[in-house]
Amino acid sequence: MAGPTTAERGERQQESSGPPPAPRWRTPRPRTIVVLAVVVLILTVGSLWLLYGSRWTRVEHVSVSGTRVLTPAQVRAAAEVPVGAPLVSVDTEAIEARLRRALPRIDSIDVVRAWPHGIGLKVSERTPVLVEEKGGKFVEVDHVGVRFATVPRAPKGVPVLELSLSRSGSAAASLRRFPESRLVREAVAVARRIPAAVARDTRVLKVRTYDDISLELNGGRTVAWGSGDAGRAKARALTALMKAVPDARHFDVSVPTAPASSGS
Repeated sequence: MAGPTTAERGERQQESSGPPPAPRWRTPRPRTIVVLAVVVLILTVGSLWLLYGSRWTRVEHVSVSGTRVLTPAQVRAAAEVPVGAPLVSVDTEAIEARLRRALPRIDSIDVVRAWPHGIGLKVSERTPVLVEEKGGKFVEVDHVGVRFATVPRAPKGVPVLELSLSRSGSAAASLRRFPESRLVREAVAVARRIPAAVARDTRVLKVRTYDDISLELNGGRTVAWGSGDAGRAKARALTALMKAVPDARHFDVSVPTAPASSGS
């Protein structure tokens, strides 16, 4: 009997060199599906019980860090953390809102879950750059002009803000253009730029108009600062001027490119 022809052998070689047939997908047996479903259900129920029903993950303590003037007890009381509640169910945003509402001294607050039993309150307090005297007490003002606390004594090294605003003539027109809230922000900007060595001696920061801000230092010395503009340049000019004329009584850096002194 005659063997396969050359053409037939070529066709067989092409068929044998093709890709292997794709594996057939086998449908899982019903028993396997049931077992997997039971495992998933057990894991889900177990996780929910661990998070919500177990005593292992309930709030047992509240830690506070970052306080300087406030006490940890004050922060805990204002936070009203639900001790004994499941840790996962604690509303951290509500805690933050309560703290901001009850304690304006707080600048920022981070409420974190410390698994498995704790809540951490990381506090950052506002720092006063000025104080305003009102009724024998002092209102602290932070670096963005927020009045956040009233204290019986002015903090050491913090200047007293004195608003000596004239409401007549050209000064009244200036006050309409730059209201008191704007002037307080300008005063804050100046307070932030006062050189550290000068800030320690600054008793009063006086504001008459937008461009008439001055400092009263220990020993009866004064500094005419002008507006809050060009604060860095004015700080450098004042530092250099005080070194050049240490015995002067009055310094003027309202035009920082042409500083002046007098009363030496």
